[in-house]
Amino acid sequence: MQKKNWLVTGVSTGLGRAFAEAALAAGHTVAGTVRTEEDLRAFEGLKPGHAHGRILDVTDDHAVSRTITEVEQSVGPLDVVVANAGYGLEGVFEETPLSEVRRQFEVNVFGTVATLQAALPHMRRRRRGHLMAVTSMGGLMAVPGMSAYCGSKFALEGILEALGKEVAQFGIHVTAIEPGSFRTDWAGRSMTRAAHTIDDYDALFNPIREARQKASGNQLGNPAKAGEAVVHITSVDRPPAHLVLGSDALRLVTAARAAVDEDIRTWEALSRTTDFAEGAHL
Repeated sequence: MQKKNWLVTGVSTGLGRAFAEAALAAGHTVAGTVRTEEDLRAFEGLKPGHAHGRILDVTDDHAVSRTITEVEQSVGPLDVVVANAGYGLEGVFEETPLSEVRRQFEVNVFGTVATLQAALPHMRRRRRGHLMAVTSMGGLMAVPGMSAYCGSKFALEGILEALGKEVAQFGIHVTAIEPGSFRTDWAGRSMTRAAHTIDDYDALFNPIREARQKASGNQLGNPAKAGEAVVHITSVDRPPAHLVLGSDALRLVTAARAAVDEDIRTWEALSRTTDFAEGAHL
């Protein structure tokens, strides 16, 4: 396998750490972003000389741009960028304040967009590279009580799909990574909860929340294997535009997409009634 330079955001814990560790184990060089000096030292200690920590808040657009430019100059030309930094926000739609929805999008969507936009010009000039972002199975299906989170991940799915079609001409690949439930702290430390204000939704949402909390620490997905899967797709000629990780994600995403297909089939006749008799076809 050709040795490559990676940048992964959010490598202090979770899947970001797993992706970085797998890349390092495969012999690659990884620049990883963290939020504290302590996390920076811990990351660089994984493989001195190959693990390069950078402190970064992905919601600071200028800092993102400066960091990627600096990494390109000091670590080397980036071959793979994984925009992983993000968090979960739970709470039913009606009780989630707009300020918290905006914050969710600021980190999960705009932080990812800033990262990919900062890396893209360098890759475009070189006519090669692989841009990835961690969406979620929640970017292809939705569950009650996670409307802001799923909305942010659905948004990323559309951005990444369009981006992939734009940059394919430059030899740049784009992959949306769509994990299911993995044994990380996503459902714990990385999950925030909108203030509970409406009891009417408790019968629906409380069992879902309790099941997620009960499963925390015992999830089906193995982060190390997810890291190996992500490293693998960087070595193939035609990497996927979508990489669903985990059998639970496969089951839930497949069911959700089947439901969309069923709606399309059921209402196809009505859909066709909205055309002009003559008109341009896309």
